[in-house]
Amino acid sequence: MTSYAEVIEYLYARLPMFTRDGASAIKKDIDNTILFCEKLDNPHQKFKSIHVAGTNGKGSTSHMLASVLASAGYKVGLYTSPHLLDFRERIRINGEMIAEETVVSFVNENREFIEHIAPSFFEVTVAMAFDYFAKQQVDISVIEVGLGGRLDSTNIIHPELCVITNIGMDHMNLLGDTLVEIAYEKAGIIKEKVPVVVSEKDPEVVSVFVEKATALQAPLRFASDELEVLGTQKNKKGLLVQMKNKAIGEPQSWQVDLAGGYQQKNLLGVLTALDVLRNQGWVLNEQDVKAGLQHVKENTGLQGRWQTLSEEPFIICDTGHNEDGVREVVKNLQRTLYKRLHVLIGAMRDKDLNHMLPQLPQEAIYYFCQPDMPRALPAMELKEKAAIFNLQGESYDSVQSALDTAKSQYESGDLIFIGGSNFVVAEVLRYF
Repeated sequence: MTSYAEVIEYLYARLPMFTRDGASAIKKDIDNTILFCEKLDNPHQKFKSIHVAGTNGKGSTSHMLASVLASAGYKVGLYTSPHLLDFRERIRINGEMIAEETVVSFVNENREFIEHIAPSFFEVTVAMAFDYFAKQQVDISVIEVGLGGRLDSTNIIHPELCVITNIGMDHMNLLGDTLVEIAYEKAGIIKEKVPVVVSEKDPEVVSVFVEKATALQAPLRFASDELEVLGTQKNKKGLLVQMKNKAIGEPQSWQVDLAGGYQQKNLLGVLTALDVLRNQGWVLNEQDVKAGLQHVKENTGLQGRWQTLSEEPFIICDTGHNEDGVREVVKNLQRTLYKRLHVLIGAMRDKDLNHMLPQLPQEAIYYFCQPDMPRALPAMELKEKAAIFNLQGESYDSVQSALDTAKSQYESGDLIFIGGSNFVVAEVLRYF
């Protein structure tokens, strides 16, 4: 294979892919990743790392940490998933995506082995990322868990630090039907004597983390025990967060270029994680932290988090796609001024709509759509489920037609919100 397009088509067509195929693409062990990395001479053992898990916020947290470390002068790898527009978004160094030629070379060099062990799409991308970070000799990499933690392909690393953002109800068909079961899977990234930071302290699952950390002698810190948000203010630069250190009562002010109000929760975990890294000898002064937080999007390429796509018509998108994510989206909508609300929404078949849909505002005009993805729930089915919760609107056979209709019905002062799924947001980002 000589072209990047050819290689990507090969990966998409040949390998099981969760975002396309759902649960059938998940292999509940890390054996293939271990085999692949052994074949590559264990690249994950050649660089330092931070491992980030959680139901919501792990992507934003990973990008914030990578941005701060890069602002401090370090060469920083960043592995995240899924991508929105380009496969290469998953693998970056100091914000620069892996080169197309590097992807082509990796797949060609390892094609015979790939066809021999038949890994999933995610297993191949993890091995590719680890190989790339090792060869590029990064100072440290921030590695985001794909799904869960304990059996995730990324869980072969032995990091400097583990960060777990929060625990919520998502992927219950794979991770468990209760918060405790899901927390157990997330806690699976905790390693012996490796510090762990949990951003939010939920009484229902706190014992899971305490017991696991104690058993492994892993120093455990709950960020919400140490830092308290006093208030937030949206501004043109994003979100200004006022907080205090509970131990010394010292007030702090942090500007983040990510506008979603939920970023205040992620920020608690990020600041606590940075404190752990400082204690380990990483040089991270306050000026670097502030610069990193103020330029997350510029430094890392992050998109889709309460992102304003257009001022007129006023269009905002967000990738929140589970119960807690939708709850945070609604809070942001309540803080936003508009005359009428238009909601363009799509969902995957395996989402828990009975807990997501009741949270959405009934007074909005809905445009139910189906992203171009086999796992997507047909728009008509989504419309019928939404009607049970008094959410009214029409169904559309594509994201594009839904967006065109919403824009045609838009009047000055209205807001068009786009969400429900990463894949709806991705299609709209392509349009813009």
